[in-house]
Amino acid sequence: MCQHKPTLRLKRTLIKTDCMRTLFLTSICALTTMLTFAQSTSQPPIQNISMDSTVVYRLFATNNTFNFIKLNTRNGQMWQVQWSLKDNQFETILSDISRVTKDEEKNGRFFLYPTTNTFNFILLDQIDGRAWQVQWNFDAEKRMVARIY
Repeated sequence: MCQHKPTLRLKRTLIKTDCMRTLFLTSICALTTMLTFAQSTSQPPIQNISMDSTVVYRLFATNNTFNFIKLNTRNGQMWQVQWSLKDNQFETILSDISRVTKDEEKNGRFFLYPTTNTFNFILLDQIDGRAWQVQWNFDAEKRMVARIY
């Protein structure tokens, strides 16, 4: 009879150990999932913009350290500007279409507002209220400017 008691005790200990292990792993998975979601943000990036409305060109920061959008505030034309400490600096056209006639151009008329999506901004005509979705990207086929109606 004494020989069977240690075996029963051992089984109970193993069952408790398995339960504790399962509880521990479940807790780790739940905490990891919560931390992953806690790190995401829905805040648009903060812009450091001069309030001088007489300037023709402004640079707008993206969430990418090396990329900016250069905006012609008179007519809404835009370029993607990439700087670098190496040899891969470039400036490429996002939109060379003027959003107003030459007579309607005015310094400070257009402004870019960041969104929570890294690659998208809203271009606003501050005089008549028209808006466009501006999408910059490293891939030329993914760049676009589309009117929002």
